[in-house]
Amino acid sequence: MIINNLLVSYTDEGEHGSPSIIFIHGFPFNKSMWKLQQEELKDNYRVITYDIRGHGNSDAGTGDFSIELFVKDLLILMDTLKIDKTVLCGLSLGGYIALNAVENYPERFIALILSDTQCTADTPEAKEKRIKAIENIKKTGVEKYADESLENLFSPESFMLRKAEIAAVREMIVKTSEQSLCNTLNALSVRKETCSKLTEIKMPVLILVGKEDKITPPSAAHFMFENIKGSFLNIIEHAGHLSNLENPGEFNIQIKQFIASVY
Repeated sequence: MIINNLLVSYTDEGEHGSPSIIFIHGFPFNKSMWKLQQEELKDNYRVITYDIRGHGNSDAGTGDFSIELFVKDLLILMDTLKIDKTVLCGLSLGGYIALNAVENYPERFIALILSDTQCTADTPEAKEKRIKAIENIKKTGVEKYADESLENLFSPESFMLRKAEIAAVREMIVKTSEQSLCNTLNALSVRKETCSKLTEIKMPVLILVGKEDKITPPSAAHFMFENIKGSFLNIIEHAGHLSNLENPGEFNIQIKQFIASVY
């Protein structure tokens, strides 16, 4: 489908009259990371997953990426699919997009699920790391970047027990173009913090984080939980940064209970 002058790849499962939930994937993945959640929810809800620009099968367009641009794409997708209000679930980068969307367009969202994400902007050290990553991708290619990324994405237990999931994630990273990787890393490095706006969030919020998430650790989830009034926090055992893939059973129980409580 053409959205905001871009070819956007998405899935739309379940009855169109049903309450909806939109999933936003992390970086540098694609919508296929939500397959197990889609299967679990589609009998009762309208479940939408999509590839953000430059990822999966969506076009990159021209020009620089930004969190604000990703939010604009999301809202145009919602308008195109005739979704006035929805539950939004974002993991990692998807969480940054979701927080920005909810901060600026609260009237479009019923509830929010934040998974393995945080509200802070990049520290100078984190910015430096992203710049280094961009240089390395240009120098040594995407495969090496994929292998280095995997080390931080999964819990030690997952490396033993989740070999198929790890292979699938590696494939997602390798299939992302060098240009899109660099463009998104840059967008991440200049994103604005949303921590100062957390107290203004008035909708139901569920915060999930893998117990062994090294990228956005449980302490980051705790901070959001303490600052979003009435929010719920669940720490997912046996999981690192990709808690929906590493412990889908527990992840799905949590989101099902939460969505049922808001619709």
